[in-house]
Amino acid sequence: MTRVAMRNLVLVLGDQLTPTLASLAACDPARDLVLMCEVAEEATYAQHHKKKIILLFSAMRHFAEELRGLGWQVAYTRLNDSVNAGSFSGEVARAISEHKPKRIVVTEPGEWRVLEAMRSWPAKFQLPVDILADTRFINPIAGFAAWAEGRKQLRMEYFYRDMRRKTGLLMEGDAPTGGLWNLDHDNRKPAKADLFIPEPAHFQQDAITREVVALVKNRFAGHFGDADPFWFAVTRADAEAAFDHFIETGLAKFGDYQDAMLTGERFLYHSIVSLYLNCGLLDPLTMCRKVEAAFRAGRVPLNAAEGYIRQVIGWREYVRGIYWLKMPDYAASNALNHTRPLPDFYWTGETKMACVRAAVTQTKEEAYAHHIQRLMVTGNFALLAGISPQALHEWYLAVYADAYEWVELPNTIGMSQFADGGLLASKPYAASGAYINRMSDYCAGCAYDVKARTGPKACPFNALYWDFISRHAPTIRGNPRMAQMVRTYEKFADDEKARIQDSAATFLASLKLSPEWPSTGK
Repeated sequence: MTRVAMRNLVLVLGDQLTPTLASLAACDPARDLVLMCEVAEEATYAQHHKKKIILLFSAMRHFAEELRGLGWQVAYTRLNDSVNAGSFSGEVARAISEHKPKRIVVTEPGEWRVLEAMRSWPAKFQLPVDILADTRFINPIAGFAAWAEGRKQLRMEYFYRDMRRKTGLLMEGDAPTGGLWNLDHDNRKPAKADLFIPEPAHFQQDAITREVVALVKNRFAGHFGDADPFWFAVTRADAEAAFDHFIETGLAKFGDYQDAMLTGERFLYHSIVSLYLNCGLLDPLTMCRKVEAAFRAGRVPLNAAEGYIRQVIGWREYVRGIYWLKMPDYAASNALNHTRPLPDFYWTGETKMACVRAAVTQTKEEAYAHHIQRLMVTGNFALLAGISPQALHEWYLAVYADAYEWVELPNTIGMSQFADGGLLASKPYAASGAYINRMSDYCAGCAYDVKARTGPKACPFNALYWDFISRHAPTIRGNPRMAQMVRTYEKFADDEKARIQDSAATFLASLKLSPEWPSTGK
């Protein structure tokens, strides 16, 4: 069939694997060309986990085939193609030279640096560039900015309520189902070992994925993380099957145990689908409607359905809004002036702290850890130890398969490290070993004593916690949720304060640091 002259070049990024993407919806398969490219710049600007690269390259290749099946002409550049320019801008330039489009059409990206590159293209290529709003999100960037305008505090809870009203999810007219907007108080139970804890859906590798696995092992051998075993979904159908599996096997107990941690249980009742959602294989509103349907059919309790829906239409949409509202300066936020380099055990997992060892080892092997492992183990330790929030941000961005800057940066800078001074979170998420002991069974098998505050055998989180309170008392004294802890510390005897400072300093001095990251590509 003879094709008419091409009108538009449609660049589709690796986290835009959605056939209803705004840029695709605005164009015509009969007249326009889709460009997809695996580029070294995107694979290496952070030392991405091998499994993350495998997921995206394989999912991209499968999505290109999906688009071809829908009638699109797709120009696809593989990483090892000899003509590969190595960057989005380079590949767009090459496609313009070859195909002579009249216009470039893109959907807004998830990272500020990519958006800045796209904004430079009209002058660089002497072509119009349409950057379309990403309609896969329920709330547009401009909509969040309008919501935020004039507010003294940008608290997620109030944004979430507006999102419930906007979507109608778990609503009875103007009132929330069950009478309460938020059932988080029911979702903080520790878990016990159970033979019936479900496993996430696993998928067999096809020929495309096997080829990508071999490519990544060869080209990115020095990157963090294990390539094998690779069991993620890489197609839309399999991603949807993975989510349906979660609804049937895990959702009912997700609410109760979403904050729990258990030795040897890496997934508990979590869905493990954020990696599919964030690359475009799943639709957020469709997911939430399925969760609501399960509740209304009596298959799952309200606290599970509400807790899951809040994460998707509340927290996920909220942090994206914060990102675009506050970038680019937000990335450099460091309100607590923390500058310590990242400890080496974030890469190796070699530490006597059982909770940290479990979280990092799991991250290395799975490219996944759930939100409490991230916030209250690796994030909490970094906060207490005074680690640079930018170093921690770069680590999280690299090691998790679901991490993209729009979602990961606010979670790290704002929620985890309080580096934005309280813009996003109402308090620093600092905790001693007692929290980890309450929500997990890690402490029972740890070399340290979680009940001891100071000394060589004491849980490091304990002295570090009180040292954090001491160091930042002038800043956090006025925080209603932290003032009591400051007063408690100030009542300690002087010799106890000295022991705390000595224990904290001794432990921190013993850490092997990794100031050279990411240049080593560990």
